[in-house]
Parts: sequence; C-alpha cells; structure tokens
Amino acid sequence: MSSGKKMWSAALLATAVLAVTAACGSGSGGGESADGKVKLRFAYWGSAARQQMTEAAIKKFEAKNPTIDVEGEFSDFGAYYETLSTKVAASDAPDVITLEIRGLREYADRGTLADMSGKVNTADFDAKVLGTGAIDGKQLAVPTGVNAFSLVFSPTELEAAGQKRPDDTKWTWEEYVDLASKVTTQSGGKIYGTQQSFNPAYLQIFAAQRGEPFYNGNKIAVSPDTLKAWWTIMQNLVKTKGSPDAAKTAEIGAQSVDQSLLATGDGAMGMWWSNQLGGIGKKSGKDVDLLRMPMAQGATSRGMFLQPAMFLTASSKSEHAAEAAKFIDFMVNDPEAGEIILSDRGLPASSKVLAAVREKLPPTDKKTLDFLDEVKGELADPPAAPPKGASAMEDILTRYSEEVLFGRMTPDDAAQKFITEANASIAG
Repeated sequence: MSSGKKMWSAALLATAVLAVTAACGSGSGGGESADGKVKLRFAYWGSAARQQMTEAAIKKFEAKNPTIDVEGEFSDFGAYYETLSTKVAASDAPDVITLEIRGLREYADRGTLADMSGKVNTADFDAKVLGTGAIDGKQLAVPTGVNAFSLVFSPTELEAAGQKRPDDTKWTWEEYVDLASKVTTQSGGKIYGTQQSFNPAYLQIFAAQRGEPFYNGNKIAVSPDTLKAWWTIMQNLVKTKGSPDAAKTAEIGAQSVDQSLLATGDGAMGMWWSNQLGGIGKKSGKDVDLLRMPMAQGATSRGMFLQPAMFLTASSKSEHAAEAAKFIDFMVNDPEAGEIILSDRGLPASSKVLAAVREKLPPTDKKTLDFLDEVKGELADPPAAPPKGASAMEDILTRYSEEVLFGRMTPDDAAQKFITEANASIAG
C-alpha cells in the first residue's frame, strides 16, 4: 500500500547476489527461544499506530499459542524492501513476510515463498481477491484486506474556503484542478487545495479511463499521449497554485502519509488508498472522507479497482512452516485479531471477520466501508500480480514526473524515457 516514495534500487541490487549467497545460508526463520518455544520472525512495515496494533495482535496470538513466540521485524516503508531483499539474499528470510502485490511475483520467482494452499483457511474470502495471491496455480500469498485508490478530502477545509463537496459521480479532472485552485486562493495560500501523487495506481486509473491497461505482459501499455495528459494535470495544478510548486511537491512526496499536507492540516485533498483514511483522520484531528476519482471527458469507465491492501506470505525456507501458517491464519481469520487491526491492513478480506468487526469499526473506518459498498459496482476486478520488476515502478514514475514538474525535461521526452526504462525493469 503505497504511500511515499519507494526505495527499491538497493533491493533490486540485492537480488543480483541471491544466486551467490543462497547456497551459503543456513536456512531462515526464528528457530527456538531460550525457553524452548518456537520463535517466528514476522516482517512488516507501517506507521507507529500499525506497530502498536500489530504488537497487540501478536500478544493475543501468543496467549492462544503459548508454545510460539512471534518477533516483529518492523520498519518504515522506505527501508522495508531494501532490508527484506538483503535478508532473503542471505538466506535469512523471516518466517512470515508482508508483501504488496507489486512485489509478489518478484519474490515468487525467487522461490522465496511457500505454497499456502490448504494451510490457511480461505473459505470466507472472495475468490477474485484471493486469486491475486496465486502464482502459477500456487496460493503463495493471503490477502489481509481490500482497498481502493481514492481521493481523500477534508470537508472542513473545503467549507472554510467557501467550496462545496463535489459531485464525485460525474466530476472531471478539469473540475478537480479548478476546485484545488479555488481552495488555495480562498485560504490566502494557507491551505493547498491538493497534494500531487505519483502513485502508479493513479496512472493506472487515469489510463483505464482512456481505454489503456497499465501492463500488457512484460511491457508497459500506457501510451505516451496518456502520460503527457496525466502530467498536464500536474502542471496545471502547479500553475494554478492548486498544489505546491515542484520543490515542495518533491519534499512532501518523499515523506510518509503522516506528514502529508492533509494529515498536517496544510491541505484539503490528496490521493491515497482507502485504508489510509483512518490514519489521516487521526493525525489531522479533522473530519476526512473519501471521493471517487475524477473522470476524463467522455470516459465510459472510472478505472478504479479493488486491490488487496497487502499480503501475508510464508518463507519457503522456514524451519517452522506449520507455525507460520497458523500465525497467518490467526491474523486473517480470527475475529479477535480483526478487532485489534480493524481496517489498518484494508477492510478484512474474510467476510466472517468483517461481519464480526463491522459495528466495532471507528467512525472513519465505517466511512471507508460505506464508501467501498457504495462504489463496489463501479470497481474493476482486482488486477493480477504485475510483472517481476514492477516493484520499481513508483520510483521510476516519480523521477520522470519530477523532471517534468521542474521543467528539466519535456513531457514528450519524459514519456519516451519512462517507457524505455520501465520496460527494461519488467523485461524479465
């Protein structure tokens, strides 16, 4: 679930040494504690709030399974994949690993992940959502929950700027830029109308509205014209002061969602995954809500899609495969775990867990659930795992987007160079 610029270059370099180091390792996993208990290592990323929730869930699991200790290996997102790739390359993978869909095929192709078929109860999962974690007929990953890339906004900030909530069933990109500009202007520049996003999910939605998929096999299917039209929206936001200038955009883009303009009270809108609504609202201390993404003129599809927020996977080299599967099963199927985690890892993928926690969700999380219920008929099916190398896509896309915003590269030149580099990344 992406939020913030992805740091994948070191992770990809570490991949290159995998073949050399894999034979030298001594297996992976936690082994045993001093008191004879099985020790599982669990790698995950996130905010301080997620760490607190996860540690509480781990304690609940350990209370139910007194012969197992779970050691959380937590980091912020920027460092997560670099650290994970280094550990995998050294045959020191954690027993349980959190992954995004963008990194799934990469680790699957390394032989890092165990087949979870029949080892975790998935009877209460939507088949299409569950299928996103399957590679070559093997269930290598189990989704924790689902979300959709959406527009997050503060009704308070819109009203303070004399603006109304847009009719998101029919609003356009031009209207989005105009609204952002008016918010900045009416607030006297104290509040920015919106924050730029370079998330590939945003481009995927925009391209779908123009009838283009993001990938076609191991090639980028987004056309240069679509990239240029996408960057035009960003350029217009800067020109009209609807968003910060290029320098400020680059600065905040490198930070976590907790430091976003909306979360810090300096912005009225932005684009994030729907499961991040609660964290943004808690950090800002203000009312926040979700909107459909704007649409291109004449588009017949909104382009939005449902996607697993993240996956839990098990190391194929774990010395405690049964215990790893048991922990994953607890995290995705136990209502007590669901009551702790709520929608932090997406609205629960298990319909049984969702039903159990539905009335216990805090108000902001209920908004997320209501929003996804409202738009589910408009959402495309969850996309399959993208090609190996797609994990680098946000970093590549961010670099060329910033080149365009800073005026160091023309949109034409940036589009051609982005497509060339992106294709090289996913060539296989």
